[in-house]
Amino acid sequence: MPTRRTFLAASAAAAFASSKLAADESSAAKANQICVFTKPFNSLTFDELATQTANIGFNGIEAPIRPGGHIEPEAVPDKLPQLVAALEKQNQKLTVLTSNINDPSDPLSEAVLRTAAKLGIRYYRMQYFKYDESKSITKQIDEWRMKMKDLAALNKQLGITAVYQNHAGRNYFGAPIWDLHRGLDGIDPTQVGVAYDIRHATVEAGMSWPIGFHLIRPHIQVVYVKDFTWGEARPTNVPLGDGRVDSKFFRMLARTDFRGPVSLHEEYIDHRKPELVPEHWEAIRKDLKTLKSWL
Repeated sequence: MPTRRTFLAASAAAAFASSKLAADESSAAKANQICVFTKPFNSLTFDELATQTANIGFNGIEAPIRPGGHIEPEAVPDKLPQLVAALEKQNQKLTVLTSNINDPSDPLSEAVLRTAAKLGIRYYRMQYFKYDESKSITKQIDEWRMKMKDLAALNKQLGITAVYQNHAGRNYFGAPIWDLHRGLDGIDPTQVGVAYDIRHATVEAGMSWPIGFHLIRPHIQVVYVKDFTWGEARPTNVPLGDGRVDSKFFRMLARTDFRGPVSLHEEYIDHRKPELVPEHWEAIRKDLKTLKSWL
């Protein structure tokens, strides 16, 4: 017959197991969703795209909805609901909408965003700003800040978040990170935030990329992942884990409160050739395995 002591011990063990399960479920709920940038797959139907991303193990896609992408901006009101419906049938989401939007006064841009917001799409990637080296750098940043403030006001009204990707290159606003930090000063990150690209950050900052990461961290809404090596004149994209991107970044990221999506970009196979679609899927499958091991 059980004694009071064994009963209390059993009750304590059960309570511990229950609390551990709740903690595990809470951690799982907070896990970063992983999506894939689907630029190489314009030749596929929406159903084919959704089925394949689900089969590989993604939670959703980052879809180019811009000139030359899956859907032309003018066709968004008719076709974007079709893409979202195809994804939902496979328990997938359109996690990030990649756009050519950075002007809130453009009526077509507003129509795209209104449609996206009604469909429950939370994030869209902005188009880049590029420096004119013959003009004041700081004045250009200040001008772009005002434009992003106007865009933030529209996003707040619609309930959607713009993300600006830091992109490596001589004249890209956001490449050095500090300028992006300055440009976003005073703007709510849930209205205009950052898609932090660790590949581009490493290209631009070399060994000092952690400083830029910590600087821009409060603005980060989405994380982009891809890899590169240095060629003779420029960086070359390579499979994840074969290049210069440091897996320690993900341990650093895990120590923050970041709970946004992570988007995998495979850009080392020519995306313009439909006959290479099977190679893209196989490469993405391998990159996803590496990414999950790092996360």
